Amino acid sequence: MDINALPLLLTIAFGLGLIGWLAGGPLLQRRRRQKLREQPFPQAWRRILRRRLPLFQRLPANLQMRLKQDIQVFLAEKPILGCGGLTVTDEMRVSIAAQACLPLLGARRGYYPKLKQILLYPGAFVVDRPVNQAGGVQMEQRRALAGESWVQGQVLLSWRDVQAGAADPDDGHNVVIHEFAHQLDQAKGHANGAPQLANKRAYRVWSTVMQNEYDALRARLSTGEPSLIDAYGATDPAEFFAVSSELFFERPLDLAQQHPALYGVLSDYYRINPLTWQ
Repeated sequence: MDINALPLLLTIAFGLGLIGWLAGGPLLQRRRRQKLREQPFPQAWRRILRRRLPLFQRLPANLQMRLKQDIQVFLAEKPILGCGGLTVTDEMRVSIAAQACLPLLGARRGYYPKLKQILLYPGAFVVDRPVNQAGGVQMEQRRALAGESWVQGQVLLSWRDVQAGAADPDDGHNVVIHEFAHQLDQAKGHANGAPQLANKRAYRVWSTVMQNEYDALRARLSTGEPSLIDAYGATDPAEFFAVSSELFFERPLDLAQQHPALYGVLSDYYRINPLTWQ
């Protein structure tokens, strides 16, 4: 072999290997996920869904099947780690996965590709957050939270609040849906209330509707007027999207009647119509 040709051969080999990896990685992932979807859904997990997730019973048969398939993939890929002395059980894992996969039923966006793990606490957990005081002084403030989503690939949840959110599918409050809406929002690297959309027109429509609804919520709160949308949604646009998503899945009829434009953009984004589940 001509030694002068060696660098060229190495370059070609590296290029072919890179092409093979790029082609094989996603292909292998699709095959692995398809095998997981084809596996029989465990009977013990069926009982957990019936007992812990009343919303599951409202889904049409095709979406029940799809949700079960998504649960199998989700649990194979996303570790759920107990914190604060909590031992994670299948009941906890299936309950979380079922609610986390609800926002994925209508559109294939992967299984939260940036998410590395879920940290589960027995109840509300305490975090320190910087707060700006008068004069520009910044101080740490301790807060008890039911859930939190991090751009760095973690979701933190309180099991007590996960249970409460699943038990009542009509109250419009679901911490798992809330935090995983944040994960969808954060997929682009930051959360601003505008998840990744199809095109510029979709962004224009989204921006107009969301800004109008956000401003209207803040105006209602300033006058003490009651609101279907929880006051926490007025914190910032990212929280508004997450709070609205809770209502979209749990109280779709009320949301569609009182805020039709908001319901419309959420239905377009999630590519699903929960009104048909009633």
